[in-house]
Amino acid sequence: MRKVLTRVSLCSTRATMRGTREACMRRRDFCVGLLAMPALARSAFADEVSTVTVIGQHGLPYLPLMLMRDQKLVEKHGTRLGLPNLAADYRTLGGTQSLVDALIAGQMNFGITGVPGLATLWDKTAGTANEVRALCAAQAMPFLLVTHRADIKSIRDFKEGDKIAVPGIKNSNQAICLQMAAAKQWGQQNYAQLDPYTITLPHPDAAIAIISKSTELTAHYGVSPFQNYEVAAPGTHVVLKSYDTLGGQTTNGVVLMTRKFRDANPKATAAVHAALTEASELINKDARASAEVYIRLTNEKRSGVDEMAKMISDPDNAWTTTPQNAMRYVEFMHKVGTLKKMPGDWRDLFMPEVHGLKGS
Repeated sequence: MRKVLTRVSLCSTRATMRGTREACMRRRDFCVGLLAMPALARSAFADEVSTVTVIGQHGLPYLPLMLMRDQKLVEKHGTRLGLPNLAADYRTLGGTQSLVDALIAGQMNFGITGVPGLATLWDKTAGTANEVRALCAAQAMPFLLVTHRADIKSIRDFKEGDKIAVPGIKNSNQAICLQMAAAKQWGQQNYAQLDPYTITLPHPDAAIAIISKSTELTAHYGVSPFQNYEVAAPGTHVVLKSYDTLGGQTTNGVVLMTRKFRDANPKATAAVHAALTEASELINKDARASAEVYIRLTNEKRSGVDEMAKMISDPDNAWTTTPQNAMRYVEFMHKVGTLKKMPGDWRDLFMPEVHGLKGS
């Protein structure tokens, strides 16, 4: 009887041990699964970029990027969206074509340029893996054509030998606006009449030439604050204001990117979009604080905080990510044959992030 009990006891003990081992193995597997869950969650975004390269140019139109840089807004929203190591690298280029070249070469992820530059790239890439669109607008601001020549009262007075500085010939806001003004003055067939006079020159260099009345440059179609400095200089005057040609407040800058980057980096894209939106809110909330940021980051010496704040809060400006009157450029460029394709509406040029806005 003792032997039977002993066997039963042994068998029971072995069964218990086996059950214990199996239970332990199940618990271990469960714990391993729990530990793996964060890793699996991270893997969903592991292939997203750790740094976004953002490019602007010179002047107040790029103030949103300066606020993003100063307040580390991309990093802030990256962390909120599950990318705690996301960083932003901000760079400045001198002209529209340089920025376009950087985007095509894959040397930047986001960059602010004008609607004509966006439309030209969209026209060439629509339907491809590298289709270029705008994430959103950056702002709406006017630009002024300023000269130091008393004899030039309107665009009719430019003649052979004159030079008009723009940030990019045939593809910048200013270049296309000149074409629109020429078409209005001399007929659509003569839209390019002023093109031979245009030269590419960064805004800071062009402003120096106008203020010093250099004979090398006749006029500059610029942006704030450079055009403000030019107008304030003795012996200068405004020949043309962009809003007069465009028919009102119009988006000056848009944030270019490729569909390929957006598809591969949805969280990073969302972080940049949120950063741009917050930057606009900060500018609208406190122009003076924004002016301080601009002056500090650009090492601006020609104006104080109050003067810069006045430029920022000019009622002609709209610090918003909503596109305004963007199709005005596009319709003209398609009409004269610069664009082969005509988008159905403004949404075809922009990413879905802004399709719900009341743009134009």
